Amino acid sequence: MKQTEVLLQPNPNARIEEFVYEKLDRKAPSRMNNPELLGQYMIDAGNEFGPGTAYGNALIKCGETQKRIGTADRELIQTSAINFLTPLRNFIEGDYKTIAKERKLLQNKRLDLDAAKTRLKKAKVAEARAAQLNTSQPEENNIMVNVSYVLNLLHVKWLKIWAEEVTKSEQEVRITQSEFDRQAEITRLLLEGISSTHAHHLRCLNDFVEAQMTYYAQCYQYMLDLQKQLGSFPSTFLSNNNQSSSTPVQSVSTPSVLASASASLPSVSNSIVTSGISELRSSSGSRKARVLYDYDAANSSELSLLADEVITVYSIPGMDSDWLMGERGNQKGKVPITYLELLN
Repeated sequence: MKQTEVLLQPNPNARIEEFVYEKLDRKAPSRMNNPELLGQYMIDAGNEFGPGTAYGNALIKCGETQKRIGTADRELIQTSAINFLTPLRNFIEGDYKTIAKERKLLQNKRLDLDAAKTRLKKAKVAEARAAQLNTSQPEENNIMVNVSYVLNLLHVKWLKIWAEEVTKSEQEVRITQSEFDRQAEITRLLLEGISSTHAHHLRCLNDFVEAQMTYYAQCYQYMLDLQKQLGSFPSTFLSNNNQSSSTPVQSVSTPSVLASASASLPSVSNSIVTSGISELRSSSGSRKARVLYDYDAANSSELSLLADEVITVYSIPGMDSDWLMGERGNQKGKVPITYLELLN
């Protein structure tokens, strides 16, 4: 359980804080986790570079994705704590401690029973030896035989003390046996209840695995969407740069002026494309658009694209700002705007 807690929350200070608030029966304050912090830093940096620039826009999109991953991570921790860690902790601190205590008592009862049986065995051996010595009589009437017989009598009396322990030992064995049987029955009933507990924790473990599957599936989808969005920025920049270079411009003798002018053309082209998309969204009409490069649809709601083909695009209310509806003959579906170049 400790290793699972470390995996879900690597920060030891955060674990200590959650433990203290849990003991105080108070809700711990909400804090940003590492992916959320990284996402916020990326968004701040993107705003500093400028949302209108390709790099600034890419940073903002990366930051938003990191914050989504942070939210999914928070949901995973909460779900795992409720469905897996809390039931397991309650079992370990409750039923498991009771079972361990009863098993220890059973072991002690077994030791008491073994000791009582050993004392009973010794007492019976002493009783047998006493009976054997009582039946032996001196065969000759001389002093040495009489002295030996007297010593034997004294020994027999001492052994008889052990023989008197037989009844007491037998009673002790019966008592310890009864206590052992009772404790064994209690332990058996507790251990039989473990099967239902195992079934419950198996369901909890299944919930934990499903929560992990959901978390990793969400992260994969978030990063897949981000990869598609980021893949458009270098190609779009290069395409705009090539279009700008093909436009006839007056020759300028100063190289620095030429470099600054050519560097400013992509941003101007981007602003024109952005304004064209904004006009398309505000109106209810449609426009022709050229596909910059191939795109494979991720699901049935999207439309696959081929580079350099021309399709019809339009916007519908409530659609994500990064997507448009595209039509090609009888086929239609969502297409990413970063893969398109609107035509006049």
